Amino acid sequence: MSWLLAAALVWPLAAIAGQRPARTNWPIESLSVSGNRNYSQEQILTVAGLKVGQVAGPKDFEAARDRLAATGAFESIGFRFTPGPNKKGYAASFEVVEAGPFFAVRFEDLGVPDRELQAHLRKIDPLFGEKIPATQSLLARYAKALEEFLASKGRKEQVIGRLASEGAEPLAVVFRPAALPPSVAEVRFTGNQVVPTVTLQRAISGVAVGVRYTEKRFRELLDTSIRPLYEARGRIRVAFPQVRAEGAKDVRGVAVTVAVDEGASYDLGAVRVEGGQVAPEELLKAAGFKAGDLFNAEEIRAGVERIEKRLRREGYMRVKSSVERRIDDQRKAVDLVIRLEPGARYRFGKLKLEGLDIHGEAAVKRLWTPKEGQPFNADYPDYFLARVREDDVFEKLGKTQAVLEPDDAARTVDVTLRFR
Repeated sequence: MSWLLAAALVWPLAAIAGQRPARTNWPIESLSVSGNRNYSQEQILTVAGLKVGQVAGPKDFEAARDRLAATGAFESIGFRFTPGPNKKGYAASFEVVEAGPFFAVRFEDLGVPDRELQAHLRKIDPLFGEKIPATQSLLARYAKALEEFLASKGRKEQVIGRLASEGAEPLAVVFRPAALPPSVAEVRFTGNQVVPTVTLQRAISGVAVGVRYTEKRFRELLDTSIRPLYEARGRIRVAFPQVRAEGAKDVRGVAVTVAVDEGASYDLGAVRVEGGQVAPEELLKAAGFKAGDLFNAEEIRAGVERIEKRLRREGYMRVKSSVERRIDDQRKAVDLVIRLEPGARYRFGKLKLEGLDIHGEAAVKRLWTPKEGQPFNADYPDYFLARVREDDVFEKLGKTQAVLEPDDAARTVDVTLRFR
């Protein structure tokens, strides 16, 4: 960390009081901060420990600078003090360069609610916020403060702060126990009836066994591997009220016991489609939804894919969709709103053929029906190849393939048919 040394400017008493210097301590008439971006002036001056009206001198300003430096939150700190407007004290200012970049803060496996940890760090350091710089001195100071706080709660734990990311999440400062968490050795379930235990264990074991255990990470695995099993059976309110880890008996690692609240069974309610360029009734028919059937999240996804496929048949190659669930706990039903963004409509461009002689190409071109400029049907090329095979257009026809080449600028699709 580089320091911009203070320019401690001390004027003779004559400049302030109109006579020969006798002392250098005078009241502070004003305080200001420049260069700050993430920290407020109030936060910085609170740490500096200076207030308007306080009698101060060079040593006080140097001590204030040192207090700011000790936080580890700044790259450089400078100060100056000049005669105030009334010539009866100092106009003092600090110029800072904050350490950066700033990262969000997370807590893992410290055994105390996050809000309590955050409140403690704010109490001991006015600079602590939702985002902090990841300087070594600052992280070490916060880690020590957390250790002391946990000790006051009867938890002896060495804490470290590190930059880390998980999955697609951005980098964040994570405070966690210094010791690496144990790996998951086995998983048990209690309270389940609708889904057999063996099915649950098979689904979770492939993604969890051997993974370092933290409750947050394990709950994410439950949501991605176990929850879908229940949502395919109408149990959309399934919950895991308790996850308990303890040392495994026969192997190294932890045995995790998951309490399952399967919840009630829900049916599919009303389904509405918004935003498509095809009549909603036709899209719902393509989806195949049946109100009153048992809600099945897998079937819902498949139905939405059929809707997208129907729109691609009309040339909407870049269609996107989202599904909003509206859960009615009294009716035990789930209403759906399917929102579509069809995007631009693409048209057929050119047909290219590979692997055929001149006679074969002529035969294929006679059978191919789409015309250049017509809305492009994304299903047609594969359908066409299937018909060529079924109708025995070519003897001993080998592998065939249809390759689509969308041009997003021209909003056209060229098709290459490959024959062997």
